[in-house]
Amino acid sequence: MAAENAIEIKDVTKIYKLYDKPIDRLKESLSPRHREYHRDFYALNNISFTVEKGQTVGIIGTNGSGKSTILKIITGVLTPTTGTVRVDGKISALLELGAGFNQDYTGIENIYMNGTMMGYSRKEMDAKLPEILAFAEIGDFVYQPVKTYSSGMFVRLAFALAINVEPEILIVDEALSVGDVFFQSKCYRRMEEIRKSGTTIVMVTHDMGSIIKYCDKVILLNKGEFIAEGSAGKMVDLYKKILAGQMEALRAEVAQMHDFSGDKVVVAEENVSASEEKADGGKDMGASPEDKGLMRDQMTINANREEYGDGRAEIFDLGLLDERGNVTNLLLKGENFSIRERIRFHADIQAPIFTYTIKDKKGTELTGTNTLFEGTDIKPVKAGDEYDVTFTQKMTLQGGEYLLSMSCTGFEGGEHVVYHRLYDVANITVISNKNTVGIYDMEPEVEAQIKRKGTVV
Repeated sequence: MAAENAIEIKDVTKIYKLYDKPIDRLKESLSPRHREYHRDFYALNNISFTVEKGQTVGIIGTNGSGKSTILKIITGVLTPTTGTVRVDGKISALLELGAGFNQDYTGIENIYMNGTMMGYSRKEMDAKLPEILAFAEIGDFVYQPVKTYSSGMFVRLAFALAINVEPEILIVDEALSVGDVFFQSKCYRRMEEIRKSGTTIVMVTHDMGSIIKYCDKVILLNKGEFIAEGSAGKMVDLYKKILAGQMEALRAEVAQMHDFSGDKVVVAEENVSASEEKADGGKDMGASPEDKGLMRDQMTINANREEYGDGRAEIFDLGLLDERGNVTNLLLKGENFSIRERIRFHADIQAPIFTYTIKDKKGTELTGTNTLFEGTDIKPVKAGDEYDVTFTQKMTLQGGEYLLSMSCTGFEGGEHVVYHRLYDVANITVISNKNTVGIYDMEPEVEAQIKRKGTVV
């Protein structure tokens, strides 16, 4: 094992045997001809990577990609089917809620039990106990069985223990998503402190803001396969392609690019092959067979969207574009982005209006505009004409999930007419490493001065 590495993963595969019925397991074990009644499921398939001492490494991927499995193998909770794992350093792990705790023991008893498992003596844990309890802030509940704890109390105690035993390697798996926002902030501040002190950190999270802010390197997995590793910015860009179902474009990019050390991925958009499943659930939104290279094929489109109108116009394509021009549902707070819609007309219309609206998950309209509000010069159209409309703005919404609607409307004889409206047609995921109060960030510039003894410092 190289002296500079804290963790080395080489050719690790984890296979689970899946049985259709419980009795099949018994049949297989008793079969004189060794007949197999199972099918193999590869939770991990030939994974290799290293983590250097002092690095903060993120592991990202969709659900089922093998992130938690690799962490359990690193910590020794699971044994790989094949491959080797080498670890140099004392590990403190915060895996899923409940891992490593005895539900019938009190909080105090679990603290001492876990300390013993990590190699600390009773006397050493006595010295650490006040700091652990002060960080957890669960009061007298520490003397109660942990099975009586709320999820928030449980994660407070688990993180307080993991973070205050001076680990050489800290493993964190999504656990902080359970605590309240104040405790999460406290945990991240503490993680930043131990990161700066040289502790190696391996974290799994769906919070891309944290990945970008904290990680020196990111490893991208998908369905048990290693995809790529590199800087946070580049790996998040590749992750966007997985979320949008752009696997063919992703594979082509990974094959062409071997240096992932920079901050950005800038590639020409590639079409998803016709054999790939459409992200919009198969609805064609009225696109003609000659339409190629559609933006919507590179996005996650709501298969259960509502759409209506009198049919004289048709939004046949749409896209969200990030600051680098990538079509994606995943946007970074603070960056410019564009909403683009392409409209085909089936009748003459004197003054069409093009709109978009962004709502929260509860249906509250948060922002939106249209070409009438913006004073855009929109020409009369004839049947067969097409309009390509792009709204470009800065993303100032807080990190979270939102819904996009758009339409082509107009006024005829003083009446509002809807030619085509797509209601909740796509989701927008905003990732942020700084959320303020409310639904959007006013991006204040802050100045602060302190006076001491009548002197401005």
